[in-house]
Amino acid sequence: MVRGCVGFRLVDPETAELKRMFVDPVARGTGGGAALLAAAEEAAVSLGASAIRLDTRADLVEARALYARHGYREVPPFNDDRYAEHWFGKRLSGSFGSRMTGVRSLT
Repeated sequence: MVRGCVGFRLVDPETAELKRMFVDPVARGTGGGAALLAAAEEAAVSLGASAIRLDTRADLVEARALYARHGYREVPPFNDDRYAEHWFGKRLSGSFGSRMTGVRSLT
């Protein structure tokens, strides 16, 4: 059974943007969000990205804490999405091991 998913896109050759991340409520608190975030970062690096960014809502407190724990810092707004209230960015290193695709599920 799938317990979560993550997706990103390349906005330019060096910048990835995390578009969606979801962890089933029954799987939250088990490290699944961190694993999905790491998988997205690894996949972005494998496609040439050196930075990743995302936007999120103010009410997603746990998600914002997850991003902060994993090195994301608040940045100035980079879009005018009607639901975006916080913007984050992170520099990525090329030290990830295997190559992956831009979508990953948590089972």
